[in-house]
Amino acid sequence: MPQVSENPRYILENAVTIAVLGAHDDPARASHYVPAYLHRMGYRIIPVNPMRAGEVWWGEVVRADLSECPGKIDLIDVFRRADLLQAHLAEILAMRPLPTWVWLQLGIRHDAFAASLRAHGIGVVQDRCTLADHQHFGLPSRSARGT
Repeated sequence: MPQVSENPRYILENAVTIAVLGAHDDPARASHYVPAYLHRMGYRIIPVNPMRAGEVWWGEVVRADLSECPGKIDLIDVFRRADLLQAHLAEILAMRPLPTWVWLQLGIRHDAFAASLRAHGIGVVQDRCTLADHQHFGLPSRSARGT
């Protein structure tokens, strides 16, 4: 199985559709303002939160779980505690097509979970923030890049 790049800059430059596992509606929480920022930067954001399923955030219907995400998901941006990740493994591996990457947000690390994903050809980033990295790399919005 070919190795997928796990370079954060490469991922942010190449992802188009991002499912946000654990998205939240409270603007004070990172699980809201990070995907809101990514949406402003031109990414398609698919929020996943079973408690808010059916609502519309960032122009997309909130999904109860990853199995409800429409089409190809490039990146799953995870805002769930590390001890809850194994419960999502089968759900992620059942997605068709498989996501290209899973990104565990700042403070989230689970090496066994990451190894399981990598064994299926999914790239993994752990303990990093998509918003902070996007800004750190000085990446323009997707519309400014013509993508």
